[in-house]
Amino acid sequence: MDALSLPALHASHAGCWLADAEGNVRALGKGAALNAAAETPVLLLNAPLVASRLGYPDLSGLDLLELFAFLHPARFVVPTPKGLAEALRMPVPGSDDQVPALLRAAAARLVSVCADPAWAEREGAWSALQSLSRLRWPWAQVLGPHIAKPERAERWLFARLPEWQEAAPRAQPRQAILEPDSINARLTNLTGTGAERRVGQFAYAQGVAQMFAPRATRGRPHLLLAQAGTGIGKTLGYLAPASLWAEQSGGTVWVSTYTKNLQRQLRRESARAWPQQRPDGSRPVVVRKGRENYLCLLNLEDALQGGFGGRAAVLAHLVARWAAYTQDGDIVGGDLPGWLGTLFRSRAIRSLTDQRGECIYAGCPHYRKCFIERAARASAEADLVIANHALVMVNAARGRDHAQRPTRIIFDEGHHVFEAADSTFAAALTGREAVELRRWLLGPERGGKGRRRGLAARLADIASYDEAGSGAIAGAVEAADALPADGWLQRVHEGVPLGPVEALLGAVRATTYARDESAQDAGYGLETEVAGLDGSVVELAQQAAMSLAAIRQPLLLLGQRLEAVLEDAPDWLDAQGRARVEGARHSLTWRVDLLLAWEAMLARLGGPADPSFVDWMAVDRADTREFDVGLHRHWLDPSKPFARVVLEPAHGAMLTSATLCPGSAEGEDWQVALARSGAAHLEGSPLLTAAASPYDYASMAEVLIVTDVPRGDIPALAGAYGRIIEAASGGVLGLFTAIRRLRAVHARIADRLARNGLPLYAQHVDPIDTGTLVDIFRDDTRASLLGTDALRDGVDVPGHSLRCVVLEQVPWPKPGILHRARRAAHGSGTAYDDMLIRARLAQAFGRLIRSAGDRGHFIVLSAAFPSRLLDAFPAGTPVRRVSLEQALQAVGAGVSCLTEAAVPDAGLPGEP
Repeated sequence: MDALSLPALHASHAGCWLADAEGNVRALGKGAALNAAAETPVLLLNAPLVASRLGYPDLSGLDLLELFAFLHPARFVVPTPKGLAEALRMPVPGSDDQVPALLRAAAARLVSVCADPAWAEREGAWSALQSLSRLRWPWAQVLGPHIAKPERAERWLFARLPEWQEAAPRAQPRQAILEPDSINARLTNLTGTGAERRVGQFAYAQGVAQMFAPRATRGRPHLLLAQAGTGIGKTLGYLAPASLWAEQSGGTVWVSTYTKNLQRQLRRESARAWPQQRPDGSRPVVVRKGRENYLCLLNLEDALQGGFGGRAAVLAHLVARWAAYTQDGDIVGGDLPGWLGTLFRSRAIRSLTDQRGECIYAGCPHYRKCFIERAARASAEADLVIANHALVMVNAARGRDHAQRPTRIIFDEGHHVFEAADSTFAAALTGREAVELRRWLLGPERGGKGRRRGLAARLADIASYDEAGSGAIAGAVEAADALPADGWLQRVHEGVPLGPVEALLGAVRATTYARDESAQDAGYGLETEVAGLDGSVVELAQQAAMSLAAIRQPLLLLGQRLEAVLEDAPDWLDAQGRARVEGARHSLTWRVDLLLAWEAMLARLGGPADPSFVDWMAVDRADTREFDVGLHRHWLDPSKPFARVVLEPAHGAMLTSATLCPGSAEGEDWQVALARSGAAHLEGSPLLTAAASPYDYASMAEVLIVTDVPRGDIPALAGAYGRIIEAASGGVLGLFTAIRRLRAVHARIADRLARNGLPLYAQHVDPIDTGTLVDIFRDDTRASLLGTDALRDGVDVPGHSLRCVVLEQVPWPKPGILHRARRAAHGSGTAYDDMLIRARLAQAFGRLIRSAGDRGHFIVLSAAFPSRLLDAFPAGTPVRRVSLEQALQAVGAGVSCLTEAAVPDAGLPGEP
């Protein structure tokens, strides 16, 4: 099969175009396009997206993205015609009808790589292609004649991967005092001698240095809260003292972020302060994420040897190609293309990670090559570790090695620490969570595929040596039968639960529905308080608690026996066996803590409330389909466990953000930062520093409050979005508070905009991951993007690609049980809600102005925008209440020398 002789199909919201085998291009309807794709293999770019445009999910063909992933694993490409053309250094098509010709030329260009002596990713390609041929991968027939069999047999992936090496324990850091002149010199070096000196950045760096001072009292870290306006240059501002301290002390600094985008930015910026490698080959800068972000080699091996079938098996082989060339094995947000998993319309890529904490550590045949273990060991020797909030908190709470827990931590995007702690320290006894515990204990259900093994199988050799440990395993396995099994939700619906926990879940579901006062057909989740429960529910909770305790007690005993095995080790227990036992103890501790949290939650039912927690029952639904039922517990103030577990053991910590202190009528509100950072739960007072943005927002941006788009009128809302995008000629980021409204607006305007050369993409509509959607948006100045909360912050699109942000309404908090409890604890009135809304508005506005050359409009389609919230925007930003027509005129004219800021009308009604 010759790539040049293949037809090519392109479909967008503007229409469909087909190039035949001779290269002749014609426009055609959706039906004809589907017929053409069914008759003969066609070249496509991003088949799931083309299928979505044609309304035919089973569309298949020769996807150029799959070919690119095979030939150039671990290389970046924006999955659009423009992105592919630029990656291959080909002319960018000027219109949709030119795309089919590009696809045919790009296919030929890619296939020609196989004959190029400089092809860097040749090793392993022939062997992988043989496996893919047996799986009938469409591209195998095309590539077969072009990839020659190597003279010597290629080593399998698992033989090619390098092994990590153990290193001696690192000494405690020296006590270092950072001198102001040294900090200034380091910052000057990082920014470059020819760079403009920013006074605010230097003052910020001097403030950051305070967190590195020697600690005077145990349990009292140097805590710094640093507000840093956009444009200060806070990344280099804190990397300067951090790199200086690491150099002088020999210690490690952890920088924690909330978004993957900032992690990527930090990796780039850190190259100014550290080389990629030290002379001994070790890395001074390491990116660390949770285990579930890395490729598990044992899971991959299982997938390659028959654990996956069909298209999922093809995906496994493409991931194996990537694994041979990846920088660090990061499968979520690393150098694996984010679009690769979505090409296969399945969640198989997640199955290649350790989602359930089932790692057998040294018992794994790939342990010495494990990406996760490599990252953990590299971070112990690093000067800078780039991590995320969740990992830092989990590592502090239940890390395997106390000596590696961070003691100097910078929380960038610090305004998200509260919600990260809220998630980390919460507990949920739900059907899905209980099923996962059962599988961890018993292994897969009868007939289940995969490598998953139960507790007894994982510790069989230990159990055979220790009679008491063997008995504990048997007891836990027997007690695990009380947990929900596969099919639990159907049994709960039918009123025939198996076991005490399923019976409790049935009662929780019935109670939640009985108490609900909303429209139950709305498709959203339901919840109710745990107060005033019927006696039968309380009795079922007690029975479930007893069954959970029956699991916990033998697990505790097993942990003790494993500890005894380590203390009095048998002759056959080598270093790898010892490491495996340590890993098993860690996993046991995690599960015992989980069971204790569940038991504490159940003990609350029918008894007095614990003022530190908020408990409720919930039925989780998506589009009217139930997917989980259970009980939930959150800390009323999650900054309390965060302070105790993360901050107190540290020597120095900083929370920094451009929106750490939401605006108010009186200016920066430090009380909010103090309350949500954990500072209130530490002895002593934190250090406070603020650096204002150097940007002149009066000439760079304008806020427009559109007053004549009726709330709830979807046609009017869609019309407003469409006209704004047309006026701006693209470059619009639209933010929604509800997925349903996002989908409705997209469906009404996408086709019309595309016909005018303005492509529109959307979360929850296009079969593309969020990171890739942002890459596409950034790459095309005429594209626009619609999304929800995930796009409200963490999206960094400087320049002309983002010139207008549109909110469909004020981002009111969802009025759930947890929100109501925290609002009541905060005090009466709207102060708590206003604090959250100000933060959300500030974060959304922060997407607009990312660099000194940015200009743009921030539009809110809400007539009832409360005047008291206008101080959420940077001081000096012009704010006007206008009609839609006036807004369109302003957007069309652009932003230039805005000097007149209209005074907002007073007394306009707000929303509850």
